[in-house]
Amino acid sequence: MESMGWGDFLIVFACCAVTMLVCRTVPLFVLKGRNLPEGVERALGFIPPAAFAALVANDLLAPGMFDAGLWPAAAPLAAAGVVALVAWRTRSLLWCAVSGVASYALLMLI
Repeated sequence: MESMGWGDFLIVFACCAVTMLVCRTVPLFVLKGRNLPEGVERALGFIPPAAFAALVANDLLAPGMFDAGLWPAAAPLAAAGVVALVAWRTRSLLWCAVSGVASYALLMLI
């Protein structure tokens, strides 16, 4: 198998860059000044929490998470539980971050 040369790489890179630019900017210009239906706006509001949940779930629920033992796998889950409780009570991103870091640090000391 032949390796890719610089010319081929630059073509692929340029195509990817143009595609990303078009996909990110065209919707902004097309939808500027328009009112979206209420259902669409409500659905778009779920995108950031869903993306964040997917990132967190990927770190919390890894396929080999119990390979090192029960406690190394349970500590991040317990810290996530503390963060969920703090989020439910305070609705504050700052307190969620502080409680998550503090609870994880304390659980790692045990």
